Amino acid sequence: MRLYSNRELLALFEQHIAEMPMPEEPQHLYAPIKYGLEEGGKRIRPTLLMLTYNLYAEDIERAVVPAMAVEIFHNFTLLHDDIMDNAAVRRGRPSVPAKWGDNIAILSGDAMLILAYTYLQRTRSERLSQIFEQFNKMAAEVCEGQQFDMDFETQQSVSVEEYMRMIELKTAALLAGSAEIGAILAGASDNDCSNLYDFAREIGLAFQLQDDLLDSYGDEQLGKKIGGDILEGKKTILMIEAFSRANEEQCEVLRTTHLRKDLSDTEKIDTIKRLYDELGVPERVEQQIAQKFQKALSILDTLEAPQERTAELRNYAENLVGRKS
Repeated sequence: MRLYSNRELLALFEQHIAEMPMPEEPQHLYAPIKYGLEEGGKRIRPTLLMLTYNLYAEDIERAVVPAMAVEIFHNFTLLHDDIMDNAAVRRGRPSVPAKWGDNIAILSGDAMLILAYTYLQRTRSERLSQIFEQFNKMAAEVCEGQQFDMDFETQQSVSVEEYMRMIELKTAALLAGSAEIGAILAGASDNDCSNLYDFAREIGLAFQLQDDLLDSYGDEQLGKKIGGDILEGKKTILMIEAFSRANEEQCEVLRTTHLRKDLSDTEKIDTIKRLYDELGVPERVEQQIAQKFQKALSILDTLEAPQERTAELRNYAENLVGRKS
């Protein structure tokens, strides 16, 4: 049975995205959808769905349709996130709200959600009701995670446990659901479906923690702009871990630095990063990332599929968590 590489699956998926039919009219409804999907980022969710499917089945084209549903849904959430965050830029280009306005973005997002379910409905499987159930579960969890994230903006303090629950819903749920849908579609056992869900959840958590870390400690030469979370005073895992270790004087610095008018952006970022370093925050976050990554890999060892077939999943995890930008 043929095994596809991550690169082959990504190329196959990009081909299908490029060839996806889209109505021409009304132009302001459908042009933003096409625009949002053209530069789709890393396509990590559809690739994962196809990878887990390929553990048990070879006819990979069958997995493309639900993979399209997952990716369209993901980009729908990003479109609405940009409205809520008043974000002017997405993936280095003007965001849909910035380019077309909020009203068009809201309606195009609604149409994108309908399009995601249209593709999901076209999935050929005797287990379609189970696939729908998993899709709906992850869709609801993403919304729950987004609400928690917004709640944190006005919440005076956030615990590590609360933060981990939020990213489990907002980020990891979509990866975990994608992994399980691929396995369900391929006819995997209930046990393997559950284990692949757990694998992807741990990878999703590690991915978000790594993203938080890179925002402050990434390599700008590789395209990661440093310090955005610090300038926003955002409650990321770094900020939360810092508060849990800081004395009252240090807590005041953490609370107020991003608001100070007498400091430049560079000075604000440097001030907080020095405090992070003093408190051992980067090392603590790196330790959490490594723990979740190792837990994910250990789950792969429990699958009924032969270990040689899990090699691409291991590569996927290493590429996702080991990135520098």
